[in-house]
Amino acid sequence: MSVQLINPVSLPEVPIYRQVAVASGSRTVYVAGQIARDAEGNPVGGGDLAMQVERAYLNLGIALQTAGATFDDLVKVIVYFVDWSPEKMNGFLEGLQRAAEALGIEIPLPPLTGIGVAALAEPDVLVEVEGIAVIE
Repeated sequence: MSVQLINPVSLPEVPIYRQVAVASGSRTVYVAGQIARDAEGNPVGGGDLAMQVERAYLNLGIALQTAGATFDDLVKVIVYFVDWSPEKMNGFLEGLQRAAEALGIEIPLPPLTGIGVAALAEPDVLVEVEGIAVIE
């Protein structure tokens, strides 16, 4: 499987992701939105956005591995944030960096879309991360 991450010269460069992913492979993996829960379903991180982002990305890694994929196979990440505001970017970046270090992955990641929402499925959840990967 091959994923080529591209940042076209006529689009802005974003430090945490690339604007375009070109994938070749024969199987697509769709990972449901991952939230800050441990293996038993217990909440992780309370009201701490960075901790919740870290755990959601770690859970994304577990889901990818179970499907035979890695972060290198990701072609799209979608992140849903409760009550998003620009002031929350530092918490997101901190959690993303901690997850990247724990997972041994490189930033920038594939194309990312961040969406602000009023609420997620459970009242304590601040962030939800889903991914799409392509593998052989």
